[in-house]
Order: sequence, then C-alpha cells, then structure tokens
Amino acid sequence: MENKIKELRTKLNITQEELAARAGVRRETIVFLEQGKYNPSLKLAHEVALALKTTIDKLFIF
Repeated sequence: MENKIKELRTKLNITQEELAARAGVRRETIVFLEQGKYNPSLKLAHEVALALKTTIDKLFIF
C-alpha cells in the first residue's frame, strides 16, 4: 500500500524517531510503513495520521 508518511513527516520536520514516539511504536515500524513493507492496523494508521495532523484517507493510498 502506498502512503505519504515520509512526505508529510519531512514537511512537518519530524524525525522517524519522533513520529514513532508520537504513534507509540518503534522507529523500525515507521521505516517499514514508509517503505510500504508493512500494512498498519486501523488503530496504528489513526495514530500516525493524528501525529502527522492529517486523516487516514489523505495519508494512505488504497
């Protein structure tokens, strides 16, 4: 699944580590999400979207 996590994260000047802390996951999870190697649960998608000040539908391309 494609996403705009890295694009939005860099626009907000947030590191992977900071995003991981805000979403309550490890940095490696953010790395895998950005690379499209991991499909998040709805809860995680929601947490990442909140941390990036966006919505799930704007963050992930289904």
